[in-house]
Amino acid sequence: MISVEQALSQCLDLVTHLATEQVALRHAIGRMMPTAATANRDQPPFSASAMDGYAVAGDPTPGARFAVIGEAGAGHAFDGTVGPDQAVRIFTGAPVPAGATRVIIQEDTVRDGDHITVRPNADAATNIRAQGQDFRLGDSLPPRRLSAYDLALLAAMNVPQVTVSRRPVVALIATGDELVMPGEVPSPDQIIASNTFALAALIEAEGGIARILPIARDTPEDLRAVLTLGLDADLIVTIGGASVGDHDLVASVTAEMGMQRAFWRIAMRPGKPLMAGRLHGKPVLGLPGNPVSAIVCCHLFVLPMLRAMQRRPDLSSRPQRAELSVNLAPNGPRAHYMRATLTPTDGIPTIAPFTSQDSALLRILSDANALLIRPVNDPARTAGEAVTFLPL
Repeated sequence: MISVEQALSQCLDLVTHLATEQVALRHAIGRMMPTAATANRDQPPFSASAMDGYAVAGDPTPGARFAVIGEAGAGHAFDGTVGPDQAVRIFTGAPVPAGATRVIIQEDTVRDGDHITVRPNADAATNIRAQGQDFRLGDSLPPRRLSAYDLALLAAMNVPQVTVSRRPVVALIATGDELVMPGEVPSPDQIIASNTFALAALIEAEGGIARILPIARDTPEDLRAVLTLGLDADLIVTIGGASVGDHDLVASVTAEMGMQRAFWRIAMRPGKPLMAGRLHGKPVLGLPGNPVSAIVCCHLFVLPMLRAMQRRPDLSSRPQRAELSVNLAPNGPRAHYMRATLTPTDGIPTIAPFTSQDSALLRILSDANALLIRPVNDPARTAGEAVTFLPL
């Protein structure tokens, strides 16, 4: 068995960067932009009023009187020049007229016909947003996974399309005669295929496209046929059948099809029978069949592989710190990722693992919000000690 760290390194070695494509800004949310985007204009593109009020020249004092000579609104500039003792009625976002150096907010003025008078104790701020205050022509947005706020920034930069990494396609293959899809009527010795739906959701949340292929039945011919359907994907993920039972066919069938195996079995729980390799040039990850094992392995290995394909810098989630709220017995020779409840506090959060860690129990996983990490041969821990966890 190899360590979790070694397994992750070898998984990442199996994948390559995907090509880029251009997409409309409207469809770029969550996509990885691997190269910088450049602004095509200043923002604001002109000096703009930050308030409703009056644009004037100089630094007027309380009691100063100005003649109102025009008006400027957003999208409607005043074409003239503001001279001494003159003012232009102006609204938020409007271009500041030539000659004006300050906007007196309307609450600090008294208007009488076509004249205004500055009130005592008027705000002394200029209330002008300078041209290029946000960004300048040629400024860039560095590579990143695009958020909603990034899309607003790119739109303001007048960037209608962005170059992003292609979304990785993942073929998901559940295996086993015991499985039926949700909505079907199982026989007394069958169960519902549940893992696939959690994996697909996790994959798509990380920017991938999940293709749920037909369930591969427990014959070499059927498994071979379904694996062949997945060879046009960027990553093939099998679920179940990677252990050593008589009906666990993934290892033998993929070997017959020419897979170059990177590793099989890792020193972790849940998830010991994980297998990885490359089949016809495509990376393959064989996940355990137990639901919790498959989902934990997805977090630790599948998602980092997808991030690497998209050139994302945040390949793995960073473990965080919490304070144990219960005592724990020593851990054994495999790293243990325990479903746990994380509770926020005014300081460091507290964490407690569930009493049962059976990898078949989905209800506990549904109730958990963290994975408490127990390193290999971790000694007994007492309540109050600091430990590491991964958020779920």
